[in-house]
Amino acid sequence: MDMPTHHPGHAEHRPAPASAAPAGTVYTCPMHPEVRQDHPGNCPKCGMTLEPVLPSLDDEENPELADFRHRFWWTLPLTTVVTVMAMFGHRFGWMAMATQSWLELVLSVPIVLWGGWPFFVRGVQSVTRRSPNMWTLIGLGTSAAFIYSVVATLVPGVFPQTFQSMGRVAVYFEAAAVIISLTLLGQVLELKARSQTSMAIKSLLRLAPKTARRIAPDGTEEDVPLTHVHVGDLLRVRPGEKVPVDGAVVEGSSAVDESMLTGEPLPVSKRPGDKLIGATLNTSGALVMRSERVGAQTMLSQIVQMVAQAQRSKAPMQRMADQVAGWFVMAVVAVAVLTLLVWGLFGPEPSWVYGLINAVAVLIIACPCALGLATPMSIMVATGRGATRGILFRDAAAIENFRKVDTLIVDKTGTLTEGKPAFERAVAVAGVSSDEVLRLAASLDQGSEHPLADAIVRAARDRGLALAKPGGFESNSGIGVRGTVEGRQLALGNTTLMQQAGVAVDVLLPQAEALRAEGASVMHLAVDGRLLGLLAVSDPVKASTPEALAALKAAGLRVVMATGDGWTTARAVAARLGIDEVHGEVKPADKLALVQQLQREGRVVAMAGDGINDAPALAQADVGVAMGTGTDVAMNSAPVTLVKGDLRGIAQARLLSEATITNMRQNLGFAFVYNVLGIPLAAGLLFPFTGWLLSPMIAALAMSLSSASVITNALRLRAGK
Repeated sequence: MDMPTHHPGHAEHRPAPASAAPAGTVYTCPMHPEVRQDHPGNCPKCGMTLEPVLPSLDDEENPELADFRHRFWWTLPLTTVVTVMAMFGHRFGWMAMATQSWLELVLSVPIVLWGGWPFFVRGVQSVTRRSPNMWTLIGLGTSAAFIYSVVATLVPGVFPQTFQSMGRVAVYFEAAAVIISLTLLGQVLELKARSQTSMAIKSLLRLAPKTARRIAPDGTEEDVPLTHVHVGDLLRVRPGEKVPVDGAVVEGSSAVDESMLTGEPLPVSKRPGDKLIGATLNTSGALVMRSERVGAQTMLSQIVQMVAQAQRSKAPMQRMADQVAGWFVMAVVAVAVLTLLVWGLFGPEPSWVYGLINAVAVLIIACPCALGLATPMSIMVATGRGATRGILFRDAAAIENFRKVDTLIVDKTGTLTEGKPAFERAVAVAGVSSDEVLRLAASLDQGSEHPLADAIVRAARDRGLALAKPGGFESNSGIGVRGTVEGRQLALGNTTLMQQAGVAVDVLLPQAEALRAEGASVMHLAVDGRLLGLLAVSDPVKASTPEALAALKAAGLRVVMATGDGWTTARAVAARLGIDEVHGEVKPADKLALVQQLQREGRVVAMAGDGINDAPALAQADVGVAMGTGTDVAMNSAPVTLVKGDLRGIAQARLLSEATITNMRQNLGFAFVYNVLGIPLAAGLLFPFTGWLLSPMIAALAMSLSSASVITNALRLRAGK
């Protein structure tokens, strides 16, 4: 949802942008992706600086990072001087202690009021917006130490004698200064680490070429910016160049390296009619292609959008952390107040000084920044890692849920199989060659646009058969085609067409049944009213499917095949792949009902499919997995897309899901343990037993390092196997 975050009465820290953002840029919060607005600013919930939803290659350095680095380095020398004076000034007797307090005040003012100004602004915003967060605690802790010290310097007489120490009322300018400097350092480290989580998207953006070579209608060629390419343009792709946009080969043949988008290591052969993906690399031959998708419609653009959307989505585990964080801040404030009172009333002298310092330490060390960053950082890194392997997660919930899947429903056509009919064989009656059957059938099918016809024509041309020009072509929808070839009347189709033509097919019936049992579609060819032969066209199983199914079964998944194909074909393919549970002749509603039935049985169901008919089941499943080689409807219905359409990606996605959840738990566990151990120590509970007290300066360092360590741990996912 859009959150209005700017009001006239609210001060807002907005570092001047290093460069003008592109028009239409949307900004969001890394920890609260529901916060979106059309201008830079701070998150109204956590105070974190908003960043563009989609990074740009034109982005210069993060302006907030530059701003915080500037503040850190300019205040660090002053912080060092103040700290040295506070720790060693009384030992060397450089000056009267009251004078030293005044000097520390003068040096601390620019540190706290300029260096720490963004933190105080965020702290005030957290209170006015009733959204307590880490800046609430930093603002309270730092301002408490600083204001107390200012009063002690200006009007020391208002304090009891017990506040006196070494000839002056004890001041803690160095605590406020060091907390500000360390918080600035922590923010610099965090922002630098956060910038690495967008590297996956930027690496994808860098894949796209800047120009395309367009062929004009008169045959002339020119290089034009990619933004000037339109659907239907003819483009030349020379060896070593990147394919500019999505389209199809019109002329030429080559091997195209698609590994940058699909994860497939071997180049893919491309011939006329084959599809090309923009940003892939043409390795050898020259190609002429026709553009079909440009701009935001290309697969690369869709991948970038999906990765960005997934990185900004909120995992269920993160929602739990958010709920905890709000109450946690209030509890910390209560603990700090209790620490102040208990030390002040019952502690050793100067008791109220001890109480103040320990309360500040509690406020600083308990900042929930590490808790808030624990899951978003893991999600951002994991989605980027998945994208480089051809696995696109649409949202964080899909990553979190994938590891729970115990049942996988798979469609057949386009999921287990290539989804592209391929000619298998021709069988001829006695006295006729199989090549002649194929030649005549292909000659007739030149007039058809059916995928089965295309497979037959392509097979005949691959064998170098001379095709004749058909005449009187007639398509009988669903049953076959008729026409004239070389003066003879031909009919090519199923048994229904043969019955209409009065052609007996019994002579080749055993061969036809055997081919159907193997999962092939069978067409009969009749010439002048007599059966000449039959042709088998099958949808070949993807080369990767057997390996993928073996990996899924080894992982303990129950694999179910559900297809709209006939039972004979369905059983044949299932038997070949070792799938025991098969559902044939299912309609879209039947697939949806199957998913619902398994869910009622307590199963966590993933559905893998590629067609429009799979969309309802993909949306209903606990995790829908669309094949990137399929329809847009399927991909829009599923939270996970396998760019290459390779089922091995499901096994990889489950491993990535498990690694991500482990990483998130490590981060959350670290954040919780850190606070559970740090708060009692800061409050001074161990002082009666060990004499240990936690300085606010040490607390600030620990707070900064905890956030940096959470991000560093999340970045380990980039290198995981």
